[in-house]
Amino acid sequence: MDLYTALAANVLFPLHEKLKHHDTVAIKRALERSQWLTPQQIGELQLRRLRAFLGECGTHVPYYRDLFRELGFDPATINSVADLARLPLLSKDIIRSQFDRLRSDLPEPVKLFSTTGSTGDPLRFNISNTRISHDVAAKWRATRWWDVDIGDREMVIWSSPIELTKQDRVKQLRDWLLRSKLVSSAAMSPADMDRYIGEIRAFRPAMLFGYPSSMTLLAQRAEQQGVRLDNLGIKVAFCTAERMYPHQADVLQRVFGCPVANGYGGRDAGFIAHACPAGGMHITAEDIIVEIVDEQGQPLPHGEAGEVVITHLYSTGFPFVRYRNGDVAVLDERQCPCGRGLPLLGEIHGRSNDLLRAENGAAVHGIAFAALLRDMPGVNGFKVIQETLQHCRLQLVTDARYQAAVCEPGIHDTFRLRLGEGVRLDIEYVTVIEPEKSGKYRYVVSRLGELQT
Repeated sequence: MDLYTALAANVLFPLHEKLKHHDTVAIKRALERSQWLTPQQIGELQLRRLRAFLGECGTHVPYYRDLFRELGFDPATINSVADLARLPLLSKDIIRSQFDRLRSDLPEPVKLFSTTGSTGDPLRFNISNTRISHDVAAKWRATRWWDVDIGDREMVIWSSPIELTKQDRVKQLRDWLLRSKLVSSAAMSPADMDRYIGEIRAFRPAMLFGYPSSMTLLAQRAEQQGVRLDNLGIKVAFCTAERMYPHQADVLQRVFGCPVANGYGGRDAGFIAHACPAGGMHITAEDIIVEIVDEQGQPLPHGEAGEVVITHLYSTGFPFVRYRNGDVAVLDERQCPCGRGLPLLGEIHGRSNDLLRAENGAAVHGIAFAALLRDMPGVNGFKVIQETLQHCRLQLVTDARYQAAVCEPGIHDTFRLRLGEGVRLDIEYVTVIEPEKSGKYRYVVSRLGELQT
C-alpha cells in the first residue's frame, strides 16, 4: 500500500462515510473478522440476525405486520434459516403494488433507487443508510482480497444513470480524491473504445471494475489494434452486474495480464457474493441469506440449479425478504481452500431470461452457443434472441476471416441439436451488437422470459 492509498483508505474515505452518516468502516472491519469464523459459527450469526430482522419487519413494516398476522408467523419461533420457507416469496410485482406499505415506520432516512429491468419497466425501491453501509463494506472487503484498497487507482466501466448523470462537483471531487475514474459503457464506438484504451494506459489502474461484456469489447479492440495493456500493473479485473462467460474471462486475463474476479449482486438485492483468489464465490452471509428454489418456490438442495431468492438482513428500512431476483444459480456445499467460513455459490447461470427453451420446454444455457461461436474464426460478437419456442435469431459481427459457407451449417446443426429439429434459426450479420437500454450487453435474450417479471 502506497502512502496515498493509506491516506485515502484510513482518512479520506472514512471521513467521507462519516459525513454521509454511514458506518461502512466499522462494518468492513467486522466483516474481515467474521469471514474467518467456522461455517457453523456463521450459520449461528445468520440465525440470530434473521430473528432480529424479521422481528423488526413484523413490528415496523405494515406489509409484513399484516402478513405475519395473517400467517400466524412469529419470528421468535424461527429455529433455522430453513424456516424462511414458511414465508411467501417477494416478487417485483408485489414491490410495485405494495411500495408504500413496504417502507418501515422507523425514522431512519431512505433513498429512492430503481432498476431498469429486462423489459424496461422500472422497479422502484428504497434503501436505508444502514443497508448502503453494509453493501459498500461488502464490496470493500472483496476488493481487499485482491490486494486492492480504497485509494488505489480504479477504472470503472459503467452505464448506470446514477453514476453517469448525477456527477456533481462534490462527487467528481470525491472520485478524484479516491483515484476512481468513470467511463461510460453506453458509448462503445471504435473511437470511444480507442479513447478509453488510451485513458487506461495513462491512468494505469490497479483495478478494472464493471461489466464483463464492456471490458471484453475494450480488450478485443486493444488486441485488434496491437495495443498492449498487460504491462500496466493491473491487479484484477473485477466483473459485476452481468453473467461472466468463460471466454470473456480468458480474453480479459490474456489482454490485461491480470486475474479476473466475479462479483455477483445488484442494486436491488445487494452485493450477494464475490470471488476470492482461491476460486471460491463467497456469499456475504453475514448480511444476506441465499436460497435456491424450484418453480414452486420450494428450496432446493446444494448442487441443484434454481431461482435465486435473497433475504437481505440489513434492509429493514425497506425489507427484501425472500426476494426473487430473477437469476438462476447453484449452491456449493464445499468450503473454499482459502479458509474463509463463508458459504459458496457454485455456477451462476444468469437471469432466467438469459436461458433459452427447447421445443420440449427444457432449459438450455446460453453458454452452449457461446462455446461454439467464440472459437469460430472471424466472429467478433454475437447475440442469440429467442422470439418463440420455434424461432430464434442469431446476430453475428464478423470480419474477413469468417467464412459463412463453412460456419453456417455447423451453427444450424448445433441449434437444432440443442433446441429441437423444428426450431427456425435466422442468422443476421450486423456491424455492431447494440447494448440494452441499461447499457449492458447480453449474449442471450429470451423473449419468452419477458412475460415472467
